[in-house]
Amino acid sequence: MFVAAFVVGGVLRLITMLGYGPAMWFNDSYEYVSVALHPRPDPIRPDGYSFWLMALKPFHSFAVVVLTQHLMGLATAVLIYALLRKRFGLPAWGATLAAAPVLFDAYQIQLEQLIMSDTMFMLLVVGVVTIVLWHRKLTWKLGALVGFLLALTWLTRSIGLPILALVVLYLLVKRTNWRAIVALVTACAIPVLSYMGWFSTNYGQFSMTNSDGLILYMRTATFADCAKMKINPRKEYELALLCINTPPAERVHYAQWYLWRDVGGTALHWMPGSKRFEPIKNEVAGEFAKRAILAQPGDYLKAVGTDLLTSFQVGRRQFPDPQTFEMYEFKPYQVLDQNGRPKRLPSWSSYDGRTDTDAFTYEQGPPETVIKQPWASIMSVYQQIFYMRGIMLGALLLIGLYGIAVRWRKLGGPVILPWLGSFGLILAPAATAEFDYRYLLPAIPLACIAAAITLRHGLPWRVKVTPTNEAASETTTART
Repeated sequence: MFVAAFVVGGVLRLITMLGYGPAMWFNDSYEYVSVALHPRPDPIRPDGYSFWLMALKPFHSFAVVVLTQHLMGLATAVLIYALLRKRFGLPAWGATLAAAPVLFDAYQIQLEQLIMSDTMFMLLVVGVVTIVLWHRKLTWKLGALVGFLLALTWLTRSIGLPILALVVLYLLVKRTNWRAIVALVTACAIPVLSYMGWFSTNYGQFSMTNSDGLILYMRTATFADCAKMKINPRKEYELALLCINTPPAERVHYAQWYLWRDVGGTALHWMPGSKRFEPIKNEVAGEFAKRAILAQPGDYLKAVGTDLLTSFQVGRRQFPDPQTFEMYEFKPYQVLDQNGRPKRLPSWSSYDGRTDTDAFTYEQGPPETVIKQPWASIMSVYQQIFYMRGIMLGALLLIGLYGIAVRWRKLGGPVILPWLGSFGLILAPAATAEFDYRYLLPAIPLACIAAAITLRHGLPWRVKVTPTNEAASETTTART
């Protein structure tokens, strides 16, 4: 049953590659490519995904890049199926159903076709959870492996830090032997600290990025009121520069505007320094954001709650703006320039050139997305029907929450790790940046795992399990 689903998922990905080659593009894609061509610590996001592009650079093919990402998506489904089937004793149909969103979700497949880090991040997170849940006792060697994967997770997306904290806390609650935990922390710390040291040689700051304060400022810019924050312009001149004179009710409703597009609305873009992401700007913006949150906790919680509820809506409304929303869609038509050729990539300035020439250099040929029929129309129609609605994700989380509640004496048991991981991946962007549809996709596999573990005792099946897994013993305990 799983093999049949796996094959269908593979065919859908093949159709996508035929219809939207060599790859699809997002605004963040170009910086990843730039770092792969000119290795350096990026001030906005860690370089883990750029290292992957660097490793694949000898192929000079974005088609090869997205092929590896489609394989990552399929590998994620295999991990979900294997974990639930072999470790927790689900029947084939149950484990296949839990893996189905990764295999069949049209937006998941589209994300794999984008030059973006999210698919790699999702595979790493699911890999970590699989290893931790699979083994009842974690040896120091497995601990080191988990730590190394967590380091890669952190280097791929900054949200990997809370995942590390969650895994360590889970192992401490399970009373895992100290050697495994020490090995995990050490194996994670060595690559991360090495990267931070490299970052400090370029920016004079021992950290992963120069963007956390600026992004948090973006989160608060929609509601920050300097009168309520009691900022003294004479004594706190730099903070006062960041005040937005437009009343909160009349401001642009989405936070990303104030970091990426509001060129003249605040002093953020003309503070001393030639670049947007610099240590001094990051520090001042971060301090402003913290003051806003402390002075207006109700407004902050309202903004976070609104974004959180957006994650669980029935449909997909255009958010944050039509341009960003359309980057997640399979278009059935080719966007052409004035000469009737595929429209070129944007010619924004980059580290050592332009975004379009960087992509051309990596590809050694035209990198623009070429839409071909009938494959593009097939995926465009498919995307209108087959995707995970937010309300479905909410239902999965509620099932997992029930699984935690009934295992309260065991502090949630094995359900707690994937459930908290899933909910954390949804909550963190809402709390520190802003909701985005692509941030939901890595949370879905973990929500499926948590819900599947919860439901396995409530359905009529009998599965032969090996002595090494705990399904049989846990079933007996549950019945008792």
